[in-house]
Formats: sequence, structure tokens, C-alpha cells
Amino acid sequence: MTHVVVVGAGQAGQALVSKLRTSGYEGRITMVGEEFAPPYQRPPLSKAYLLGDMGLERLYLRPESYYAENDITLRLGEKVRAIDPANKTVGLGDRPLSYDELVLTTGSRPRRLPAAIGGDLEGVYTVRTLQDADDMAPEFEPDRHVLIVGGGYIGLEAAAVAAKKGLKVTLVEMADRILQRVAAPETSDYFRALHKGHGVDIREGVGLEKLTGTGHVSGAVLTDGSKLKLDFVIVGVGITPDTTLAEAAGLEIENGIRTDAQGRTSDPHVWAAGDCASFPYRGGRIRLESVGNAIDQAELIARNIMGAEEAYEAKPWFWSDQYDVKLQIAGLNAGYDRIVVRPGESEGAQSHWYYRDGQLIAVDAMNDARAYMVGKRLIEGGKSPSPEEIADPATDLKALLKA
Repeated sequence: MTHVVVVGAGQAGQALVSKLRTSGYEGRITMVGEEFAPPYQRPPLSKAYLLGDMGLERLYLRPESYYAENDITLRLGEKVRAIDPANKTVGLGDRPLSYDELVLTTGSRPRRLPAAIGGDLEGVYTVRTLQDADDMAPEFEPDRHVLIVGGGYIGLEAAAVAAKKGLKVTLVEMADRILQRVAAPETSDYFRALHKGHGVDIREGVGLEKLTGTGHVSGAVLTDGSKLKLDFVIVGVGITPDTTLAEAAGLEIENGIRTDAQGRTSDPHVWAAGDCASFPYRGGRIRLESVGNAIDQAELIARNIMGAEEAYEAKPWFWSDQYDVKLQIAGLNAGYDRIVVRPGESEGAQSHWYYRDGQLIAVDAMNDARAYMVGKRLIEGGKSPSPEEIADPATDLKALLKA
């Protein structure tokens, strides 16, 4: 009987073991996770869960009983020490665990502030795990002052939660504008106005020089010389793929664990999926940090373990919830040279359409599900309406799908 071992009990790991079972795989399955909780959703941690709008049980991707019912061995709260590809074992507990096929779904780790500038003070948090969210939840009391370091989606989502809970919120972004790395200026403008309308103090082009405090953070000095009195800090300055085990095992690394189109690493019996994996895409190589990619890639690998030999064709999509705005993103906007802004049908709704060399490559849709749906289908189908058509409010978006 074959044995599939999955290292990493997150979205990709859960999707993979479920797909194996629903596809008729009858061998042994073991999933190993460092956390004590069964696989759960991470996106709500910085939104609904922190707000108290989602309870713990709803976070779980499957009920705890699911794994036993489907003969999936969960080994939670355990850390894999090493991988030995030559002997097809992983170091776990007091003896090695043998595998026939190994899947790495180790995800990513948040970047942290250096200890030299106060990053190790109490009251300084990242938002990545359930424990992170639980640890910081008591801090969210009205009139307390929180500093958010980083103006990407994680930072903005945390700022929205804090503002909704009545805290004083200051957000600093070292780049010239929030969302600079991931979105057009028009999208930055939209979310800057949204946050300022909810009382968030956004400071762009300003970095953190150091945090101050004895034991617990109590203040900050910014790069423009200003000083803040604080109660706590949330750091949202990006994530890095967790390649530690793979690198030590001698697997090829290239902006993550390098895989081929089928999800195999440089070892034919080791696979990788989710945030930790980089894969071929349109003549290049990318790594996607999204729930959709984690699920799709993991399910593909499950089929390939069973002999399908399918190539992965990524269909990038992302989302973010801030206040009453749902941002939905289709495609990848790298290299865009033109933006078309299209008003939505409801108040405050709009979409931003990204073009490169006249070709539609991505859409940001704010409270505009129709624009997102149409844009996603157009991009996946290789269709590209003209910028003039998109800019014209009289254009029927759905009709573009039939053109």
C-alpha cells in the first residue's frame, strides 16, 4: 500500500488530501502540521475572525471528524526536522516516517521587524496564524492606538478591523503610496480615500525608524522624525516562502520550491503546492500567494500522484475585504501600461482594467462582481475588448463575452 505524506496542514494540504480521497486513492495518507489546530482558513484571520464575526469552528476547512472518517492521519503540533529524499523518509518524532510520495505545502512565513529596531518587544504582532490572531485580539479595545507597519492588503485589512472597533489607527508605508507593489495608482487612491473616510491616519513615503519601550512597545519614531505613543503594533510587510526543509534536502529553489508544470520538485517523488512553490507560467516562472492557487495546484498534484500527468494552468484571482468594500482581482497586472477606470452600477462601485500592449491582463473590481466575473472570463479566454469599449458606460459587459 502506498503512503502519501503531506508536510503542511493549511489550505493546500487540506485540498490535496481531500482530492486524493474523492479521486479514489485508497493508500495511506498522513498530514503533518506544526500548529495544533486542524486545517483552517487564513484570510478571515485579519478580517472576520478578528472582528468577532466568525467563530473558530467556521474557520475550519473541514470538521475535525472528517479526517478520521476518511482515514487521513493528522499529526498536529509536530515539526518535521528534515527530509531524506534518498531513503524517502521525513524526520518526525522519535523515528523517521517513510513515504512513497511527499508533498510540501509549507506555505510562507511573515517578515518580521529586526530586533535592533524593537521588533522583539511585546505588543508587536504579525497576522499569519490562528495563534497570532488570538494573541492580538485582546488589544482591540476602543480608543487604544495601534500602528500598522506596511500598506499592503494585510496591513489595510488590519487597519479596517481596528478602525471599525473604534481604535486610533496610524498606518505607515515606506513606498510612495499604499499598494504600490501590487496595484495601480487608481486602486491606491480608492483605498486611501476609503480608509481616510474611516479616520485612519495614512502616512505614505514614511518608514519606521524604531519602536520604543521597555519590555512592551510604547511608542515609535518614524523616518520623518515624528514620534507616536502606542499601545501595540501590527506588522504587515510581506511574506517569504517557507523553503527551509526543501533547501536542506537539496531540492532546487527559485523564488520558492521550484516545480515543473505537473508540480514535481527536482526529486521525482517530492511535490510542492501553494505559497511555497514556484512553477512555469507563460514562458516564465511565478509563485502565487492566493487561496485559489493553493487549492487548484494541490488538487492537480493529487490527480498527478494518481497518474494523470496534467500540466498546471494557473488562473490567478485574489480578493480583499475592507469595511463594506469587497475587492476582487482577476489576472496579473505585471507590466501594465494603461488603466481604464469604469464606474460601477452602485454607489462607490468601480473597476480598474489593466492593459499591456493593448491586451487586457487584469481587473481590480471594487464592489462590482459583474466587472470581476466578466473580466476574469475574458482574461482566461484570451479575449481583449478595446479600452474604449470598457471606458464607455453604455457598453454591456456581458455582451463582450460573446464577441
